[in-house]
Amino acid sequence: MLLAAADRSDPDHGACRKLLEAHPGPLVTTGLVIAETGWLIDRQLGAAAEAALYESAAAGEIRIEPLSAADWTRIAALTIQYADQHLGGVDSSLIAIAERLGATSIGTLDRRHFGLVRPQHIAGFELLP
Repeated sequence: MLLAAADRSDPDHGACRKLLEAHPGPLVTTGLVIAETGWLIDRQLGAAAEAALYESAAAGEIRIEPLSAADWTRIAALTIQYADQHLGGVDSSLIAIAERLGATSIGTLDRRHFGLVRPQHIAGFELLP
């Protein structure tokens, strides 16, 4: 979602940009997501766009939630539980912090992965946009 919001040529740019602008903030994510997104933004849009992502984090527009030992344990469990779907650690990190923080919605374009996960605290996430 962050990549689409940054990339004006992305078909989902408008919806993602609108969501970020309307969200009361801050957007909460993990360092794993920021690292992956930074790499993708640099690859597609260049260093200046990547730096803008980090400036958003520095300005407090994006809150990078530290991962606890319990979060890492949950990430490992989710990675194994959904191995056949290749959920992976980055997506699992968002699920782990969403469960810990009691979040019910996740901003993502990855409906395949986040739509199939059954969080511990709710039946399923509301996927935005």
